[in-house]
Amino acid sequence: MLIALIARDKPDHLQTRLDNRDAHLAYINDTGAVAQAGPLLDQDGNMAGSLVILDVEDMAAGEAWAENDPYNKAGLFEAVELITWKKVIG
Repeated sequence: MLIALIARDKPDHLQTRLDNRDAHLAYINDTGAVAQAGPLLDQDGNMAGSLVILDVEDMAAGEAWAENDPYNKAGLFEAVELITWKKVIG
């Protein structure tokens, strides 16, 4: 099942993102659940959120992945949304 995780950072939390980036990238690598990912950018080109396409068994697995993401554990996100996604192009 593909799930789009859309997360928006709390205002003025760029340093939190930078401080936890290596752990977040290691988590992505170690779990093997991410099909695609990248940061959302603000108007100045700074990282301000995340778009992660998870390839997991079910929504519960997606929720567990999101819960254990180092960014989430660091309190980076203002909001996180998980939506079932269907790949059509690419």
